[in-house]
Parts: sequence; structure tokens; C-alpha cells
Amino acid sequence: MISDPLMLAVVLVGGMVLFLLSGLWIGFSLYAAAICGMLFCKMNLPPTISVWDKIGDLMANSLWNTMNSWPLSALPLFILMGEILYRTSISTRLLNGLVPWLSNIPGRLYHINVVACSLFAAVSGSSAATTATVGKITFNELSERGYHKSLAIGSLAGSGTLGFLIPPSLIMIIYGILSDTSIGQLFIAGVIPGLTLAAVYSAYIIIRCMMDPTLVPQEKEEFTTAQRIESLKDLFPVFLLITVVLGGIYAGLTTPTEAAVIGVLGALGIAVWFKNLTLSNFKEALLSATKTSGMICFIICGAAFLSQVVGFLGIATALSKYIATLDLSPYMLIFVLGIMYVMLGMILDGISIVVMTLPIVLPIVTAAGFDPLWFGIFVVFMVELSQVTPPVGFSIFVIQYITGDDVKDILKATFPFFVIMVLMVILVTMFPEIVFYLPEKMIGS
Repeated sequence: MISDPLMLAVVLVGGMVLFLLSGLWIGFSLYAAAICGMLFCKMNLPPTISVWDKIGDLMANSLWNTMNSWPLSALPLFILMGEILYRTSISTRLLNGLVPWLSNIPGRLYHINVVACSLFAAVSGSSAATTATVGKITFNELSERGYHKSLAIGSLAGSGTLGFLIPPSLIMIIYGILSDTSIGQLFIAGVIPGLTLAAVYSAYIIIRCMMDPTLVPQEKEEFTTAQRIESLKDLFPVFLLITVVLGGIYAGLTTPTEAAVIGVLGALGIAVWFKNLTLSNFKEALLSATKTSGMICFIICGAAFLSQVVGFLGIATALSKYIATLDLSPYMLIFVLGIMYVMLGMILDGISIVVMTLPIVLPIVTAAGFDPLWFGIFVVFMVELSQVTPPVGFSIFVIQYITGDDVKDILKATFPFFVIMVLMVILVTMFPEIVFYLPEKMIGS
């Protein structure tokens, strides 16, 4: 039996790694690691209460407290909204509507990846869905028009990660539930960093294309003012949906859950308006949203149980005290955590990273004086980086499936955008006002 909380932390982390490497589901791995921590712990329990009784109490308590949550109901609704838009070809109309407006900017249609991913991120909440949806349409289009493959792949991989940062974001919902942080404020806090990152991506594309004009085809498409105005009919419904969903949260008129309901109804309305909604694709959207929601909720339950165990065994307190003895400055602490998250991103997906580390990391970060709202955006950036780090960068796999290219070539094309993300993390850390500005201006905040 082990009485030292730091040694128990090693048992928990080692157990999670072993269970994950064995191929066990993430949710089961979290439960199994927490149970192992309880079984290895030396506890002074009354004779009438066994360790298994205590495990059952903690499990039931964490399950009820986590699932009995009104904010959590926003999760399946936002997933369903994204599925409806994805499966009713509204994304195709969105991309076609953007082409006339981007044809005169240096870099031309490379920007369609950035703009389309930003817009689709604002209605899907998922980086994987954003990358897959936009990539299936834009990559072949760019290749056929003579655009350079490497820059097309890099811009898609980098921009696809915006699905986690530009609200509504599934990672933000999960973080908000586990950290007891306002999901509405997290959503609004992600707007400026997300749009800034998208703008920097576009700036990089402009600079690259101005330095090397061969990256864009010599033949230039011309569009009249009438054609641009005509394209607005494909853009306006999606812009309106984004404005209503996020505007209601910002103005304090709706909660994230109510905004999600409006989003689903709006997505259905747009699909009906464009005559893309059928019984078949609606059933597919419902089934896919149910599977995804069930999987994520199971992982959240496992993370909540692990969090309960970490608190019960005194691990979080012991780790906080240990790190305090290291006399790290707050920024050095964030640097160390950033390295840890990048390394975890090489072996785990984004949701797993959040739910497995947050119970241990958040108390340490808040003790160092960082606001949980700011740290939520920091974690989202780290998850974005995990999407493009080998060997488990999910966006890399999605792009490989779309393009058929070698992973090494995709990583090489993605590296400049990876560096841009790292620079954005540094910027947000040095100037946290970027995160706090909009939440402080929220009506009713």
C-alpha cells in the first residue's frame, strides 16, 4: 500500500498510459486508472466500509454531479447542428459563395481554407469536422486550378484546428464543465484569439505568395460586382446563423444551451431553405451526433471520477505543494505545462488530453495566480497543437485520407502553421487582455 500522494500520482499516470496502450477505450482507461489509485492507496476507513464501497460512492457521486448538468446539454445540440450543416451540403454552398470575394487578394483561393474553416468552425465546434468538410471540397478544387499542393495542405491543416478555438467549441464545453467555468464566457473569450490566428494565417499566405508568385496559377479568375452580390445568397444564411447563436450569448439573451437549440433549429431551417434536407441525411445526422455525444459524455464521466479520486487521495494538494517548492515563476510554470501538453499531443487526442490532465493541473495553475478562463483558452491552443503533432495528430490523419500524401510531406507543409500557433500562444500569455477583453464587455457578465 502507498501513502505518499506523489507516488499515487505516478501510479495514476502510469496506469492511464498502460491502459491506453492496451487499446482500452479512453473512458474505461480513466475509470480503471482511478480505481487502481484507490486500491493502491493506504486508507484509514471504518471496519464497516470497504475500499470498494468508497469507490462506489465516489463513482456514483461523480456520475450524478457530472451528468445532472444543464450546461452539458449544449454539447449534443452543438454536435447535431454541425452534423446537419455537414450532411446537407450547406458547406459546399458556403465555399462556392466565398470564391468571388477572395479572387483579388494576394494568395487568392488559398485564403478559402482559412475563411471557410473559420466560418465552419463557428457552426460545427469540431476541428475534425471542420478539416474534413472543408478539405474534401477545397483540396481537389485548388489542385485542379494549379495551386501549390504544399501550401494548400498547410493552410488546411492549420486552419482546420480553428474548430476548437472559434466558438462554439466542444473542447470549451468540456473544459467549462470540468473546471466550473462559464461556458458562455469561454465561447466569447475564444473569438478574438481565434480571429487573430486566422488573420495571421492569411498574412503568412499573402507574404509567401508575394515572395514566390509561382505558388498561385498565372491565370486569374475575374468576377463582376453582380456575381459577388449573387454569391451572398449562399453566404448570408450561415453568417446570420453565426450572428444569432454567438450574438445571443454575448448580449446575455441566451445561455449556451439555449443558443445551441436556436442553432439546431437554424441549421434545419437553412437546410430546408436550400432544399437539401432529406429524411435520410437527417437520420444520419441524428445517429452520428448520438454516437459522438455518447462517446464524449462517457469520457467526461471517467474524467470526473478521476478528478474525485485525485481530490480524495490528496494528489492535487501534494502536487501543488511540490511545485511550490520548485520556486518556478508563473511563466516558467506555463512553459513547462506547454511542453507537457505538446508531448501529450504526440500520443493522445485533444479531448483525452483535457480530461486526463485538468483534475491535476488546474489547481496548480490557479494557485499560481492564473485565471481559469484564461487557462481554458491556453488549453484549447494546446489541443490545437496536438491536432498537427505526430504520430496522433488527428488533422494529419484526416488530410492524409483526403490527399493520399505521405505523413512526412504533410508534416513538412504544416510546420509553418504550427510555428504560428506557438507564437500565438506566446502572444496570449504575454497579453492576457486578448482573452479577457470581450468577456469583460459581455452584457450581464
